[in-house]
Formats: sequence, structure tokens, C-alpha cells
Amino acid sequence: MTEALHDVVVIGGGPAGLAAACEAADTGASVALLEASPWLGGQIWKDTAEHPAAGHGRRWLDRLRAGGTQVHLDTRVVAVSAPRVLLTETPQGARHFRWKTLIIATGAREQFLPFPGWTLPGVAGAGGLQALVKSGWPVAGARVVVAGSGPLLLAVAAELAKQKVHSITLVEQAGWRGVRSFGVALAMHPGKIAQGLGMLRHLRRTRQLQGWWPTRAEGDGALQRVHVTNGSVTRTLPCDLLACAFGLVPNLELPRLLGLACSQDTVIVNQERETSQPGIYAVGELTGVAGVDGAITDGRIAGRCAVGARHGMHRLLAARAGWDRFARRLAHAYALRPELRSLATDDTIVCRCEDVTLGELKPRKSSREARLQCRCGMGHCQGRVCGDITRVLFGWDPGSMRPPLLPVRIETLHASLDPGGPHDI
Repeated sequence: MTEALHDVVVIGGGPAGLAAACEAADTGASVALLEASPWLGGQIWKDTAEHPAAGHGRRWLDRLRAGGTQVHLDTRVVAVSAPRVLLTETPQGARHFRWKTLIIATGAREQFLPFPGWTLPGVAGAGGLQALVKSGWPVAGARVVVAGSGPLLLAVAAELAKQKVHSITLVEQAGWRGVRSFGVALAMHPGKIAQGLGMLRHLRRTRQLQGWWPTRAEGDGALQRVHVTNGSVTRTLPCDLLACAFGLVPNLELPRLLGLACSQDTVIVNQERETSQPGIYAVGELTGVAGVDGAITDGRIAGRCAVGARHGMHRLLAARAGWDRFARRLAHAYALRPELRSLATDDTIVCRCEDVTLGELKPRKSSREARLQCRCGMGHCQGRVCGDITRVLFGWDPGSMRPPLLPVRIETLHASLDPGGPHDI
């Protein structure tokens, strides 16, 4: 079926998307919010029957529902079927959404980097493990290592500390000096200090290794230990679970499909968060990782500008400039050290979907050649994991996107043939 024309369509129901939808709907505009998961709030404010959002997240969710925004959960954008028409897939079938203005708030995902043993059972993404734990996956009694880089590791370790795990070791590749200078800079953001102190209360018994990184995971059919190093000394940490994330990378698939101008790892926007195409805005991690408060500010700016309501904009733009500075400090403090690019050996798998090793990729010159010659990026994740890896390891540009953005049913592809005709579902 084809939806009525909406003044604003927001893609993504995390903090940035919620803020954008609320600001636009408050003006009386017709707003539709499309969220791929069965809940609103993203991972940070995940709102489910078992674990309802609280505090700041609850207030934004209540405001959204009071504002009249049409919320569509389990709705995945898979293609652009006509100018200003999005093709989505839902449990009920294909659905088209027409828009006057589009706000993209698709967030970010973990950056993986391969090392021997990273595909063993028991090794997971840090955010992925956090999501499993929040959904009730039992980890009590487990020995856990959380490794990689960035504040996400602290949040994951703090969540695990609430679950009565046996032990947690946090392995951060950034050195003390950079992280300490970043901590001093947090004095300009009192809210961040409060968040940090809250996490540290849960991390009192967590062992922390600063300036260390994983080099190999081992086990007999499943994870049993991980080797870590600081460049001169190597230690072996017995563990049952290893959660890894080397920072965050934005979900740029939809912006690339729409032909929006992107740098290597962000969508290029002006100060009002409008992209290279008039009427399309990008917010949150798509424009730089600056935490939940920066994402909310982004969403508020775009939501207002999308409907021409620019009152009070100077205050929001000033706040956004502050979060831009925060994002730059964050990126500098947790910049990946060059040693991480040489952890994988020739027999280390890089593309998990197609079992493509580093040795098979080394002779290739581009992501396109890798796809054609050894199917790297051609599996179920469509290059979302290995594409980010090869960008870091080889500097490869992932190139343009082609629809569908995700694996879809045949019926959905059929519906894409004629967004206004009898094939609509």
C-alpha cells in the first residue's frame, strides 16, 4: 500500500529521530517515524514491555506519542522506489511512504577489526552483547573481557557489572594520556561528567588495562582465553565471553543510496543539518559521534528546519557547535593506533558471510574487485561488517549502494516495480 503524503518522514527511532519527530510534529506538521526494530528509543533508550525506558528517554517518548506522530515499528527501508517515495518492508508486507521532507537518523554500529580467533563462539560485538544482556540473556558467573576502544566499552562493562558476572576486564587501546585529557575536557559538559560517574560506580571492581589491545582469541571450539598486549608485554586472560568494538561507524547505506555527499565516515551537512540534497536532513551519529545529547540537539535542529520553524535556532546551533568540539576531542582521544591494522594474519577471516580471508584480499585493489573476485561483501550483511574493516585495513571506498539495502522477500521486490500500481501490498 502507498501511504498518504507526509510533511516529514523520519527514519530511525533513536534519540535523534525522536527529537526530530517531536519538534516537527509540535508545529502541526504531519510526521511519520519509521523504525526497523520492534521498539522505540534505539539501544540507549530501548522501550519494551519487559524493560520500559525511563528518565530522559521516557520524557521524549511520551512527548512523541502526545504530539500525533505516526509511528511505524518493524518497518525497514529497503529502496527508493520513485522520487520522494520510500519502499519499506514490514511483517504485513511492502509499504510505500511519500515525503516532502526527509530526516535520516539511522545511527551507528560497532567497528570490528579482525584478529585470529575473532570468529570463535563467545566473541561478540560489545553493543551486541549489551543488547543481548538487556534482553535477558544470562551471563551470571561468566568471565568477561570487554576490549577495543571508546566510551561504549565503559557503558557495556557497566551493564555487565549489574548482571553478577564473575569478573570483567576492560581492555582499552587508547593510552592514559589521551583519555585523561578527554576526561578533563568533560568539565565543559556537566551532564557527561554525571553519566561518567554513574558508570564508574558500577565499575569499581572492574580490572582496567589502558593502552592494551587484543591480539588473539583461543579455545577448543569456543572461546576460553584472549591474548592482549601493550606493544611490549603480552598477557593471557582466561574468559568465557569477549565483547569487542573499536569505536562506532555510522550507517551510511541509505544516505549513499540517496546519493548524498559523504566524507569517508559521515554525511556532509550544513549547520541546519541539511545534506547536499535540499529537503533531506541527516542527524545523530551520521554527522559525527557526539553522544546522546549531541544527537538530540541534531534532531531538534533538523526537526524545526524541516518545517521552517526556526525560532530559538541560535541557541540550538550554539549548543551543536559545542557538541562538534566534543566529537572532535572524542575522536582524537580514542584514535585507533596503527598496530590494530596488522593484527590479522593471512588465514584470518575478514568477510564472515563468505569466509574470505585476509590473504585472499591482499592482492585486490578495491572493494569492487574484492566482490567480483572473491565475493567479499556479497553475503547476508551486504558488506556492513567487512566493508568497514577493509576501509580501515586497505583504505577502500565502499562505493555507491544499490537496492535493496537489506535482504527482502520476493513480494517486496515485486512491489518496487510500481509504487503506485496494483503490485502494492
